[in-house]
Amino acid sequence: MRIFALKGSEQFGDAIARSMWTEVERHEERDFEDGEHKARPLLGVRGEDVYVVHSLAGDGSASANDKLVKLLFFIAACKENGAARVTAVVPYLAYSRKDRQTKSRDPVTTRYVAQLFEAVGTDCVMTLDVHNIVAFQNAFRCTTVHLDTRRLFSPSIRALADGLPVTVFSPDGGGVKRAQLLKETYEAETGEAAGFGFMEKRRSGGVVSGDLFAGDVTGSAVFIVDDMISTGGTMLRAAKACRANGAMKVYALAAHGLFGEGSQAMLDDPAIDGVVVTDTLTSAARAASGRPEGRVEVLPAGPLVGEAIRRLSANGSITDLLGSPG
Repeated sequence: MRIFALKGSEQFGDAIARSMWTEVERHEERDFEDGEHKARPLLGVRGEDVYVVHSLAGDGSASANDKLVKLLFFIAACKENGAARVTAVVPYLAYSRKDRQTKSRDPVTTRYVAQLFEAVGTDCVMTLDVHNIVAFQNAFRCTTVHLDTRRLFSPSIRALADGLPVTVFSPDGGGVKRAQLLKETYEAETGEAAGFGFMEKRRSGGVVSGDLFAGDVTGSAVFIVDDMISTGGTMLRAAKACRANGAMKVYALAAHGLFGEGSQAMLDDPAIDGVVVTDTLTSAARAASGRPEGRVEVLPAGPLVGEAIRRLSANGSITDLLGSPG
């Protein structure tokens, strides 16, 4: 087995490797003056089971487009040089939001990205809490492995609730299933009952609307769950609605903390008691830095991904790892 982590994902790659009692392998990445790029493994991969780690969120060092192309080219180089199997370990998978046509002549970018992975010979794509799991699984023809953070979040929910009744809440209709699954996992892990709620959200031309609020949050600790936090507007809107409906505490939970432009307002707003994300992106640590302790909690996801890699390599059970209720 060979594990590589491309530039920008070194910390997460190292965390995966440490959890497996191994090290990330050496590779070369080179940018030419005109913006072209070259990457190659610095040891033999012929006949090997290769795992390439790279999260595809754009940041100050590289855009999502650049990261995607570099990952694709590195996978192709491994296949070119005889790798028996190459798995793309993409904790945050870019372009997952545009998974269907909502307006005339819209692209279906999720499917196009899947075709790019398949075109370079990718054998398997592993990701964590993708935006829409059904669209993800249907877009790819190669093997896919979808991991989720439910078991990572359950202990934090119990600790942060501090004895208050727990309500798991979706900030929009599209995340209802995600919130329901987290509720079920929390109840199975702790033996405690949890409430459930969601609110309506419609977006058109950049304008968000929708007033429906479902669920009783009065006197409870509410945990609003989504796959990602980008600007934070969706989370803050839901948090204020929960406060208005009697919530005692409100926390925002997401696998991926992108924390893009405008997210500072959400991170510092008193309507939210705290934010819990994983370390799939380096932006999570930056958001936590300089803020009061506990304001942004960053959970390690490397051991989860490392165990999934170990099981995939040994033909073990991913279902048992996730412990999916029902």
